[in-house]
Amino acid sequence: MYIPRYFRMDEESTYGVMKDYSFATLVSQHKGVPFATHLPLIVNQEKQWLEGHFARPNPQWEDIADQTVLAIFQGPHSYISPSWYETMTAVPTWNYITVHVYDTVELINDEIQVAASLQAMVDQYEAQDSPYQLPEVDPQYVAGLTQGIQAFRLHIERVEGKAKLSQNHSPQRQELVIDHLERDQARINGKSQH
Repeated sequence: MYIPRYFRMDEESTYGVMKDYSFATLVSQHKGVPFATHLPLIVNQEKQWLEGHFARPNPQWEDIADQTVLAIFQGPHSYISPSWYETMTAVPTWNYITVHVYDTVELINDEIQVAASLQAMVDQYEAQDSPYQLPEVDPQYVAGLTQGIQAFRLHIERVEGKAKLSQNHSPQRQELVIDHLERDQARINGKSQH
């Protein structure tokens, strides 16, 4: 990914994006052409891996083992109007945060590891006060569902993070952008309440 130095994110920030925006796009080669799947990935920063699973009918998993793949985590993004800078000597742009992770894939078929991966996903996304507890679900039902997935682990080789947030503009212009984005968000929130 092309990253000018003033847009480059530090490693800790990249992991924050992966955790906060964990619904990723996983890109690999399948039968010689690019193939992408959109899916949640669980981040294990300590062990330097990502975990997830494919629906078994999804053919991407069939030849993904040992490939170097690209996982893309897309953070917040927005159009930026040059009018916000209060000048006509600027051009429209797009501000965004994104993280690219390059890794090799290991397919997981061990039942204990698959169960642990599913539990990690429930732990991440289920509300803490939720009555849903995976260990309380009928084991035969869960076993049937796990037959329909292919779990995997991505061993992180390289992480790149880009936060293009008008850092190449003056602090005054950055404040104008923030002000417009906050007003747009308030307007959107106001509409959703009606």
